[in-house]
Amino acid sequence: MRIRERLEKAETRFLAVEALLAQPETARDTAQLQKLSKELAQLRPIVEGFRKYRKLETEQAELRTNLERGQEDPAMRGLIEEEVVSLDGQIEKTNLELENLILEGCEPDAARSVIIEIRAGTGGEEAALFVADLYRMYSQFAAGHGLKTEVMDLSPTGIGGLKEVVFGVTGEHAYSLFKYESGIHRVQRVPKTEASGRVHTSAVTVAVLPEADETEIDIQPNDLKIDVYRASGAGGQHVNKTESAVRITHIPTGFVVACQDERSQHKNKAKAMRVLRAKIYEFQKEKQEAEIAKNRKDQVGSGDRSGKIRTYNYPDQRLTDHRIGLTVHNLPVIMEGKLEEVVKALAEDEKVRKLTNG
Repeated sequence: MRIRERLEKAETRFLAVEALLAQPETARDTAQLQKLSKELAQLRPIVEGFRKYRKLETEQAELRTNLERGQEDPAMRGLIEEEVVSLDGQIEKTNLELENLILEGCEPDAARSVIIEIRAGTGGEEAALFVADLYRMYSQFAAGHGLKTEVMDLSPTGIGGLKEVVFGVTGEHAYSLFKYESGIHRVQRVPKTEASGRVHTSAVTVAVLPEADETEIDIQPNDLKIDVYRASGAGGQHVNKTESAVRITHIPTGFVVACQDERSQHKNKAKAMRVLRAKIYEFQKEKQEAEIAKNRKDQVGSGDRSGKIRTYNYPDQRLTDHRIGLTVHNLPVIMEGKLEEVVKALAEDEKVRKLTNG
């Protein structure tokens, strides 16, 4: 679908939502009122931008008509030509803004906070060390964008690595910044544990889950199996004398989440429920996207985590993102949380694909 068609469709929907909100029965349905109000707020900047764009087009068409009719006064003709050029720039700028707004509208999770899971894969202790490196990189990247991070669960190893870490990133557009990180991350370097100096290849998996609130995901208490136990530190020693750690199993899906970062069992349970809701939301989202793809008889991007997406080569200080063929040679800078160059390139590639494929 072309951009113009999408804009016209958005305006039609905007008017329909306005009409629904004006109906008395909508005001009596709190959930429906909130849902429609949120949709109207998302559509408003698109519709206002489209109306501005059409107004600029009309003004430009009128000026071009005057020029075609012939303006005898050279001074006046020059002013009209300058105004046409000015309108060209305004139209181009507004068109770019509308493209970005439309693409944001195509990603309903763009403004959500996220929960990120990093787990060691092949490579043993070296993979665990890289989990810790990625966690540090993401934490610094989040901080650089004014986002807050909080640990949900982690499993440390004896020499500073992490078998896995689950943490939340809260703030505006967290999902937009982190959504490209889902997949297999491969690292090539000489491990601290390697005496001979040989380069090893290890891998970790990253999952980025958009957060969902309680009103979006209905979890029945009877569907949960909740276990409590003592939190443990590196090497398995107990760090808590009370059973504050919580493990929750969601029976219908089989999802298991755990949290032991807080000393309070209540706080750990609340964090674990956040992770569980995110997992169920992502599960439902992927199921829906698969159904859409089946109906359209084509494939749509779904953040598949089964493939290798990136390689971090320490000897050459090189990072390669295999999805877009991007290679940069500033790995030390990137590992300090400066991911902007990579994220920008991935976002531009996604934009081109979406605008091309509709």
